[in-house]
Amino acid sequence: MPPPSATQKHVLTTSQSKSGVSVSPECISKFNELKLGKSVKYIIYKLSDDYKEIVVEDSSSDPDWETFQSKLMNAKAGHKGKVGKGPRYAVYDFQYELDGGEGTRNKIVFISWSPDEGTLVFPRMTYASSKESLKNALNGIAAEVQANRDDEIEYATILKDISKGKR
Repeated sequence: MPPPSATQKHVLTTSQSKSGVSVSPECISKFNELKLGKSVKYIIYKLSDDYKEIVVEDSSSDPDWETFQSKLMNAKAGHKGKVGKGPRYAVYDFQYELDGGEGTRNKIVFISWSPDEGTLVFPRMTYASSKESLKNALNGIAAEVQANRDDEIEYATILKDISKGKR
């Protein structure tokens, strides 16, 4: 059997992760709504209950950061009858003012939320090994944030980093 072509390799890497998890087409279409239409402020993604596919868990046009943050921080994940804090992926359309009145900017930020405490090992490892698959499928991400503690998912912390181009 001949080796896969460059096109086939791209399809394989964007549709399935190292863990064998695939990305639902809805993940990409919802991201395109956020990117192109600006009618969506954020999207929260999760692994399906059988851990085989990344799916859209929630999306909203509500710009309230605390509501978004609360949804991430209160997420749950289960495995073999146990339930713990749930890792999640999210995309948030940050809008912020530049210093000195130089105007307004938007950055689409990919957030990987995986709490250090209270998360079961299997979900945490599966999320970690599946992240690149989702990121590769979402064209147009301007910054990435890996958050493992509550203080790392504070609006001011993320805004400070992305407005200076750190993330």
